[in-house]
Amino acid sequence: MSASAALGKVVGPGDKVLDIPSQGTLRLSAGLTTHEGGVVSTKGGILKSTRTGQLYLEGRQKRYIPAEGDVVVGVIVDKHSENFTVDIGGPFNAVLPQLSFEGATRRNRPNLHPGDLVYARVVQSHRDTDPVLSCVDGAGRAAGFGHLKEGTVINCSSSLARQLLASPTAPVLEALGSGLQFELAVGLNGRVWLTAATAATCVVVANAILESEFKTATQVRTMVARLLSRLG
Repeated sequence: MSASAALGKVVGPGDKVLDIPSQGTLRLSAGLTTHEGGVVSTKGGILKSTRTGQLYLEGRQKRYIPAEGDVVVGVIVDKHSENFTVDIGGPFNAVLPQLSFEGATRRNRPNLHPGDLVYARVVQSHRDTDPVLSCVDGAGRAAGFGHLKEGTVINCSSSLARQLLASPTAPVLEALGSGLQFELAVGLNGRVWLTAATAATCVVVANAILESEFKTATQVRTMVARLLSRLG
């Protein structure tokens, strides 16, 4: 079965999802691995594809399993001479090298401490080693990654996180953006960082995001209008 034909397939842990194609590039993300010439699921879910062609399983599990290319919101839990230890909500903490920030050198390192938040991407994820993060893109630029100052964090399902990162813009973010000013960083580990000029705006944005997961676009717009009316 080809990847395009398998999209939408519901699988359980250990199921064979599709054969590895003899030609072309196969890019796998959350919930998928290779075994004996095929792609096998490591959890239950629905096979889906990102707009760049990366395959992943969409499920409702709460524990995050890191995959290369994922963007995550992490919490610094320890600082060492060469790297930071970061909690990304997975089975193991991740490693964030101190030099993996834009402009970082051995003389000029990021001034981060336990408890600080970072927006990063997973650059290495192997079964037997700790995940490795980076706060720069492939060209060495920050591109939105780095230290997340102030703000607040809410937790959501991995499915909702993917909805918020999808293109075109998620209906809830489009509706909120038409009436409010705020900043957002969405991690595929189910953490959403947001900041706004007032605490009331943060509360409205957070409530709208969490309430939007199982609503249609029309229901989302109605819900956001109702929440905005309470701000006066």
